[in-house]
Amino acid sequence: MIASETVSAEVIRAQIEAILRAWGMSEETLRRTAEVMVETDLRGIDSHGISMLTQYAQMQDAGQLRIRAEPRIVRQSASTALIDGGAGLGHPAALMGMNLAIDKALAHDVGVVSVFNSHHFGAAGYYATMAAERGLIGVVSSTTRVISVVPTNGVERVLGTNPIAIAAPAGRHRPVCLDISTSVAAANKVKVYALQDKDLPAGWVMDREGRNVTDSGQAFRQIFESREGGLTPIGGAGTEMGGHKGYGLGLIAQILSGTLSGGSFSPIRNLTQKPSDPDNIGHFFMALNPAAFRPLDDFWSDLDVAIDTLHATRSVRDDEPVLVPGDPEWISREERLANGIPIPETLMLKVREIAEAAGAPFLLKPTRAA
Repeated sequence: MIASETVSAEVIRAQIEAILRAWGMSEETLRRTAEVMVETDLRGIDSHGISMLTQYAQMQDAGQLRIRAEPRIVRQSASTALIDGGAGLGHPAALMGMNLAIDKALAHDVGVVSVFNSHHFGAAGYYATMAAERGLIGVVSSTTRVISVVPTNGVERVLGTNPIAIAAPAGRHRPVCLDISTSVAAANKVKVYALQDKDLPAGWVMDREGRNVTDSGQAFRQIFESREGGLTPIGGAGTEMGGHKGYGLGLIAQILSGTLSGGSFSPIRNLTQKPSDPDNIGHFFMALNPAAFRPLDDFWSDLDVAIDTLHATRSVRDDEPVLVPGDPEWISREERLANGIPIPETLMLKVREIAEAAGAPFLLKPTRAA
């Protein structure tokens, strides 16, 4: 396994900002983007934080990414809106989208915002939690740039990992937040395993013959460089363990995020896409006000009781208690704020190369070995 170093969140934030600044992103936009990326790493979602700079750099070099773009509203009503992401990074458009959905929900009980012409926006759960922290239920989904998921009974990739996130506010507890890819694992999680030279669990990735691929390097090349085989849906390759349900969820995320907004459907986009053409990724944001249905205190109290009941459930092992969605991220956040964020040496070298190519300082000084 490849060694890691731990780096403080503030240093990682400064490094991301320095690279985005060198690429030409405006100060306000780069600060907000870096905040999302660092918070994602703090929550333990290593596949969607600073490690994404490697993909963003490739897109920047290819001319796909309009790094100076600012999202704009092209259509809206009292409770809905459509945003053009300008072919920039997805974080600014996603922040605008969820903030707008929140404002509309606070005024009219529900807000729904779609985004098109965007790129990767980080972790969907970050934006769903934004709504929960304002006392609302947040729902988020997105399409993806990479076609990586094999549909049930297929051996060719058709869908992206198309994440879905739902967050809800509680009273005494932190928000519940379910943040999942609709594949058995995120494509970028395979990248993290490859950076660490770790074998994948069996069942994540299949080859063109339907056989399991556990070598993370081979799996990474297959997902990002070849056209056949790929990630399996939630539930696996067949129907026995419910793989058709994960496949169906992935299609629903495509409809909400891509079809509704005018975002692309990757298999069709790729037929004519040139290397410098934007990906036209679509996002979906909904905020729902529980107060439209019942007193907020009652909603929070009932959710607290549900969380308490789940936490009190007898577990198989004493050192592995029953958690609710979002707990692992909050636990990781506290630990990493105190001790730093682990960065694999391979990623450290890649970030150094990106910084040097951009003319930005390399700032990732480790605090200690992980």
